[in-house]
Amino acid sequence: MAPNTVTETLATTLPPNEPGSWMGMLVIFLLILQTVLIIGLQRSRLSNKRARKALKESQKALEEKIQDRTKSLHRINDLLIDEVARHEQTGRQLRETKLYLQSMINSMPSIIIGVTLDGEVTHWNAAAENTFEIFSNEALGRNITELLPLFPVTINVIRGSIRGGEPYSIQHTQHQEDEKKRYFEITIYPLISSSEQGAVIRVDDVTMKVTIENLMIQNEKMYSLGEVAAGIAHEINNPLSVILQNVQNIVRRTDSHFGTNRERANELGIDVENIDRYLKAREIPAMLDSIREAGERSATIVRNMLEFSHNSQRKTSLIDVKHLIEQTIALSRSIQLKNSEKMGLQVITEFSESLPAISASAPELQQVLLNLLRNAKQALQGHNTENPSIWVRTYAQDNQLVIEVQDNGPGMNDTIRQHIFEPFFTTKDVGSGTGLGLSVSYFIITERHQGTIDVKTAPGKGSNFIIKLPI
Repeated sequence: MAPNTVTETLATTLPPNEPGSWMGMLVIFLLILQTVLIIGLQRSRLSNKRARKALKESQKALEEKIQDRTKSLHRINDLLIDEVARHEQTGRQLRETKLYLQSMINSMPSIIIGVTLDGEVTHWNAAAENTFEIFSNEALGRNITELLPLFPVTINVIRGSIRGGEPYSIQHTQHQEDEKKRYFEITIYPLISSSEQGAVIRVDDVTMKVTIENLMIQNEKMYSLGEVAAGIAHEINNPLSVILQNVQNIVRRTDSHFGTNRERANELGIDVENIDRYLKAREIPAMLDSIREAGERSATIVRNMLEFSHNSQRKTSLIDVKHLIEQTIALSRSIQLKNSEKMGLQVITEFSESLPAISASAPELQQVLLNLLRNAKQALQGHNTENPSIWVRTYAQDNQLVIEVQDNGPGMNDTIRQHIFEPFFTTKDVGSGTGLGLSVSYFIITERHQGTIDVKTAPGKGSNFIIKLPI
């Protein structure tokens, strides 16, 4: 019912001009006001309801958008996580690869040095650290010419290799270290990249290679020398035999006691006794004896050389060590006879009684003894020693045959003593020795005969080489 309708109804219902009519009007007014308030509240409630509905719809739409955005962010976040994981894996693989490559380079025995176009060191492996005694952190960033002033690689060589695009090699560079010669082979490889040009320097220690090559050359020379010596010995042996035979004939045909000589002298009317006295007065028999002794000595030398050169194939047999040593000393005297007599050198032998025979290669043992005797004589020649002497002793001890070759020369210090059996180590002047004698002797005694060889020495007190061979 509308407000006007309600008012009209009340007006027609209540009597006019009655005392309670104003109270009724007030009630009616209040009722009308209440009705209006109720209607307003109802409208407000409906409006609020519509607003809440619209808010809920907006909230729902916003939530849906937020969910979509959240899902999108989750997807992007997952993609980022995957990308970060891939980057981490790639970085880890790169670090592992770098460490692996560094381990490979550091494990190589070759010296590996990386340099720029201007010679600045960019890589320095473990072999370079050990060889040059310079740590990697000290070498990186420094110029190689400043770092290694004696290194035979210049900036011009590095730049020439890089610009030419071809490796550059330096063969058999010699380096002296602790009285020992070492040989190196240096190769420069150009390293060209899109960002920077540089080079890799590789240094290889080829001392063993050079040693083997020189040893092979020396073996060929020794083999050829043995063949030549055998040929010369054969050629000398023929006229030497004629000389000895003729000397023997001369002695026999000038002997007054032979009946044939007397008969020929009587036929010619010559007094044999006068001839005999004349020959003795002119010392002809003594001269013939000297010729015979020298010829026999030469024949012994030739025979020893033939025995030494013809035994190219290794054969072991029971040998008399005393006889072998005497034969070797005689051969050594013949080789260095002039120098030995000039310096007054004495070779003294001390043989124990009842020496046992040993199974060995006579030519090889003779080669060892010749090397020791020759080294002792050369040591005494270069040292002003009073009464220069070499003692050769042989005796049995603890089921071993011991041979000592001792001299009273200058001796050796401990540094030299540690290297004397190494190939090509020598303290002699250039051209005076190859450094092979003692190394070959060590191989013959230790490997071929399962024995030992050692030296006792001190500066100014001579050297004593001691060989022990199993009986």
